[in-house]
Amino acid sequence: MKMVISLLFIKVSQLLNCKIMKFKILLILAISLTLYSSCKKDLGNYVYSPPSEPVVSGLKDITFPALIGDSLIIKPEVTLADANPVEDLDFEWQITVQEELRAAVYKGYPLKTIYNLGPGERRAVLVLTDKRNGLIYKYNFKIVGTTQFSDGDLVLSDDNGVAKLSYVKPDNSVMSDIYHALNNKSLPHQPVQLYYSKPLPYQPNTKEEYWVLCNDPEGSGVILDASSLLRRNDFNSQFFSPPVTVTPGYLEPFLGPVQMGTVPTGVINGKLYVGIQSTAPFADDYGKFANEQAGNYTMSKYFTHGSSFYIGFDLAAKAFITFGGDGTYAGTSYPLAPESAGFDPKNVGMSNLIFMKPAEGGSSYAFFKADDGNIYELSFSFPFSPTDRNFKALGKRVFKGSSLVNTDTKWVRTSLNVFYFSSNDKIYRYNPINEDLRVLTPDLAGKKVTMMKISANDNTLTVGVSGAVYTLDVSVGKTGNILNTVTGIPGNPVDMVIK
Repeated sequence: MKMVISLLFIKVSQLLNCKIMKFKILLILAISLTLYSSCKKDLGNYVYSPPSEPVVSGLKDITFPALIGDSLIIKPEVTLADANPVEDLDFEWQITVQEELRAAVYKGYPLKTIYNLGPGERRAVLVLTDKRNGLIYKYNFKIVGTTQFSDGDLVLSDDNGVAKLSYVKPDNSVMSDIYHALNNKSLPHQPVQLYYSKPLPYQPNTKEEYWVLCNDPEGSGVILDASSLLRRNDFNSQFFSPPVTVTPGYLEPFLGPVQMGTVPTGVINGKLYVGIQSTAPFADDYGKFANEQAGNYTMSKYFTHGSSFYIGFDLAAKAFITFGGDGTYAGTSYPLAPESAGFDPKNVGMSNLIFMKPAEGGSSYAFFKADDGNIYELSFSFPFSPTDRNFKALGKRVFKGSSLVNTDTKWVRTSLNVFYFSSNDKIYRYNPINEDLRVLTPDLAGKKVTMMKISANDNTLTVGVSGAVYTLDVSVGKTGNILNTVTGIPGNPVDMVIK
């Protein structure tokens, strides 16, 4: 009996367990179907629909001109799908004013303001904020502030001893004696050079100036604002402690005559001066002259600043002299190459250096007038490389064009070591490699050449004569045909800044 009962209990237990198991399976299936049904019904809630983005045309990476004092309006085309861009976007225009360490901020669309942030290129950005979702979009562009004096050329001339400035507009019309017209006073006498202090690309809007340099005991020169041509100060203000007298020789930017910068270097009072670089580029003291480069020398205005040295000529010692890359005087301490011949660079024996512009690599040439009346051409090289610091005196000969040179001959040298020099109303081209000497053919109306400047690519020669400036074609195979003529210059051109 007990066994029957036990078997019956086991059977009932098995049936119960089976039913519980089936119930569990049915429960799991029911829950799964419920979840599946819920997910299927909610599937549409998980489809991502990104918001429409603004599309801006006619702005990104574009540079806009802005005439100072005039209206600046920038109105790019802005579209926003399924929305109104003017109502649904917040417009903020940010223009960087680097010299003041700030940004000028304008709101609304379009950008519309009277531009007064000064001349030069400025970075700017349009910041769009989508009011519907808070997303932010940025579009970079640039603005270049200009004035009426931004695009033309400036000519310094000598009108019966008085320095005068003339502004040549892009259409070749001339605003004569513009300095007097704007400043109601005259420039000093005996003009020497027109120096352009132009910031480098990493120096935006810092000290862009013109310096009118003169050999006038009453005033060595004037510094002008490049954008307005208004007087900023006298040239003496360029010195921390100006010498009693200032006699300019020749200045060029610290990085050389092709590259521009606001740090000047050059010869003043027969000494080498180098502008300081220890302050910020936009600081008032940046580029000013401290003391002369100390040393016992009297330097000619003709010199070259190489990558790691200066080379010049000491008029008193009649010797070529050198300076370190920072301007430290080294004098004649350079070693002579064993193959040196023709002359002694430490005692040339002549002091009347009439032109020299040494090249850093290859041969260089210097032209001296000797007591015998001849012009001598000295060739040399001064590599000053880590493996070769020897001065090489290569040769000395009578210059083939010696009889053509007069006291006011003008000279220029191309990047290929070809020389142009004037002789009254004529211009000659001279190649020292083969002593090829030939006259150019432009008709200068019999007027004496008073200025010459060679272009950076060596293809054009700008020539000044009384009352006019000519641009000559001296590219390969050309003999100086006139490309452009500017008239209305008061007196004789002395120097020119060509933009």
